[in-house]
Amino acid sequence: MRFTPSALFLTCALALAPIAATAQQLSLGQISGYLNKLQTAKGEFTQINDDGSISSGTIYIKRPGRARFEYNAPETTLVVVGANTVVIYDRKSNQPAESYPLARTPLSIILAKRVDLGRARMVTGHAFDGTATVVTAQDSDNPEYGNIQLKFTDNPVELRQWVINDGGGSQTTVILGDLQKGGNLPNRLFDVGAVAAEDR
Repeated sequence: MRFTPSALFLTCALALAPIAATAQQLSLGQISGYLNKLQTAKGEFTQINDDGSISSGTIYIKRPGRARFEYNAPETTLVVVGANTVVIYDRKSNQPAESYPLARTPLSIILAKRVDLGRARMVTGHAFDGTATVVTAQDSDNPEYGNIQLKFTDNPVELRQWVINDGGGSQTTVILGDLQKGGNLPNRLFDVGAVAAEDR
């Protein structure tokens, strides 16, 4: 499988998590507050790729600016985000790893040091689909990088999935299982240089 910046989180499992029937629309302030409090998290994810193929694995998040996607076999891909860079390793390929500036991926919005979805021009959509709040956001200065659609449920507020639409027209959906929040995640998980050394 070939990954692009849209196939990240890279990018946040199992099947869609249960959604309460009495869900209500969340405000942008509530969602921003939730993301800012989300410091470390670990959980399972399922990724639906643009070609319809499905991958799964474990995601690690350490805000700000760090994440890791470990894909389950038979996939041999590892995605590491750190030092403002997204690096994609394919262990079965003889080709060098692919890397992209984090700022050029819509997921930089989630991993930002300070999330403020109410900031002018960032949010291009804020709606309620009957079960969850869907926020569409993009870098207003660089709309060619694509956008991200984030789906949140309430009571308590939880990030359930995201859809990344890249500038080339590809779409990737990541569905999250229950995230284990808090705890210590070692920085080596997000050390791009260390993973590169392991890959050689």
